[in-house]
Parts: sequence; structure tokens; C-alpha cells
Amino acid sequence: MAIGGFVRAAGAGLGCPDWPRCFDRWMPPTDISQLPAHIDPATFNFTLAWIEYANRLAGVTVGFLVLGVGFFAWQVHRQRPTILWPAVGCVLLVAFQGWFGGQVVAYELDPRFVTVHLVLALVLGALLLHLVVAGFDAEGSSLPRPTATHVLPWRITVLTLGITLAQTLLGALVRGNLEILFQAHPGLPRQQALNQLGAIDELHKATAVLTLLLCGALYAVAHIRLDDRPALRRWAQVPVWIAITQVAAGLGLASQGLPPVLQLLHLIGGSLLFGSLALAALLLAPS
Repeated sequence: MAIGGFVRAAGAGLGCPDWPRCFDRWMPPTDISQLPAHIDPATFNFTLAWIEYANRLAGVTVGFLVLGVGFFAWQVHRQRPTILWPAVGCVLLVAFQGWFGGQVVAYELDPRFVTVHLVLALVLGALLLHLVVAGFDAEGSSLPRPTATHVLPWRITVLTLGITLAQTLLGALVRGNLEILFQAHPGLPRQQALNQLGAIDELHKATAVLTLLLCGALYAVAHIRLDDRPALRRWAQVPVWIAITQVAAGLGLASQGLPPVLQLLHLIGGSLLFGSLALAALLLAPS
């Protein structure tokens, strides 16, 4: 996901204009002379092509690893539905995600497709986290787990997780619509482009504040209710600190004209926030 964010920040989303090949080759060209006859040399950028190709290689690597997870789950944990079916879901999802990545390229980074691509990646990450927790349980490891009396922290976590997913979706739409504005109006100042987004940007900011408040509420409630589960109390601090850095990064993006480095850090931070909340929801689920 970090590599995908780097591709986006570097403007390399169409570094390879076709899929699954790159300029009709299984390896990107290293010279203009290697371009197919129907390709305009003006569309070829060596750096951007290899950045996008690295993203594809990372995706293929993840795909094979997930296939390994699915095979192992089928071989060893076939009688454990809490492991088997999420593993099967991961295999199906990563295959769909690979195909959908091709659609993102085919539709030339349509913001709606980019947004779905990001959300699917988050869902895949959450499923893999579920498999980690279920794997520990299957091996009899003593993960810190609450009882039914700790249901309030879990409910707050699930609510925060849903709001965070919505906020991430809105952030992807903001970024995609900005790109459309820049294509339609080359040279448009970034701050002016932000001002033209209207309701989507305002809603994105509002959900960011709400997410921060909910993470703070989770921390406060966990501190009170989980006094007998110190490991869970410590973990409940993680989302609030990530949320604080996310708000700071968002303010930096808005005030500094969307620098690519902050774009990348903002995406990584959003992914980490979602993952930390997903893990908290799994660990806080009442037994």
C-alpha cells in the first residue's frame, strides 16, 4: 500500500498505460527503441514506468503469499472455519484486486475506481489481521482477550473503524478529484484547487475530526474499563497517536499545497490507523 501511495504521489499511475503488460512488454522498456510501433514515444517516461512496474511486482508478491496462506489453511486448518473461510476470502479478494488494478489503468485513474481499489486493499489487510489473531488462538497462545463486561470499548472501536473507512474513502475521492482539476486546468494553484472541491473536502475534514475524537474516547474508556487488561489498555493508545499525526499531516497538506511527501505519509498513516483499529476490534471482541 505504501508503494501504491508512492506511485500516486509520483504521478506514475499511468506509467504503464496498459495492463498486465507495460508498453506491450512483460518488462518495461529501457529505451525508446524498444517501444511498440503504435506507442507514441512522447508517452514514455522511463522512471514513471518502472515505478508503476515495481507496484505491480509488489502486488504479484502479495498475491503469491496470500495463495500460500490459502493453501496452508486448506491443508492444516480445514476444520477451523474461523481460519479457512477468511483465508479463502483473501485468495478471492487478492485475485479480484489484481484484476481491478487493470481496470484502474483502463479507466485512466478514475477517482471512483482508485477509491474502490484502496478500500479493497484495506479490507484485505483486515482479513489478514483476522487470520493472525485466529492463528494465535488456534495454537493456544494467550492473547490478551476481554470478557463480556468490556463490550463498550469494543463498540467504540467498531464505530471508529467504520468512520475511519469512510474518511479514507473520502480522502481518496478528494485526491482523485484534485487530479481531474489539474488535468482540466494545468497550472491551477493547488490551494485554489482545494477550495474548488466543496462538500467532499469539507466532509473529509469533518470525519477526520470525528475520527480523532472517537480515538480519544476509545483511549479514555479503555483506560477506565480495561484496568485488568494492561496490554489492551496500551494498545488502545496506538490509534489516538496515529490519528493525531494524521490530522497534522492533513493540515500540512492543506497549508503547503499538497507536497508529495506528505501525500505519501498521509496514505501510510491512514492505512496504519485503519489496521490498528481493525486489530483492536479483533482483540477487544468480547468472548
